[in-house]
Amino acid sequence: MMQGIATMGVYVRDQDEALAFYVDKLGFQAHTDARNGDYRWLTVRHPAQPAFQLGLFLPGPPMHDAATAQALREAVAKGAMPPLVLAVDDCRAAYARMRDAGVEFTQEPVERYGAVDAGFRDPSGNGWKMIEARAADT
Repeated sequence: MMQGIATMGVYVRDQDEALAFYVDKLGFQAHTDARNGDYRWLTVRHPAQPAFQLGLFLPGPPMHDAATAQALREAVAKGAMPPLVLAVDDCRAAYARMRDAGVEFTQEPVERYGAVDAGFRDPSGNGWKMIEARAADT
């Protein structure tokens, strides 16, 4: 019986740089940092979702050959990967806090579709949407 998704990965260009970004700027917690030869399994988790891990993975062996790894690095750097979504209680306050922490935003908070959202990228180019859901009018 399946129990749900435990880990989702993003490709990063530098695992130490990514770890610092996700922990120091976004408030995630380091979870697993294990090595097997040159391969490093590195995950973080959000304090509000301790059962779910975000893997910070380098494209390359043992999962990819050199050509595939290079293509993946280029796609991430161009922002071509699907965005991840971070749910927040107050998008404008989270934007101000994260901006002050050094997060570079691609979109300031905008109100639309019944929510407020903003966009940013991690140091590797992975796109994020930060969304504050609005309560439905009754």
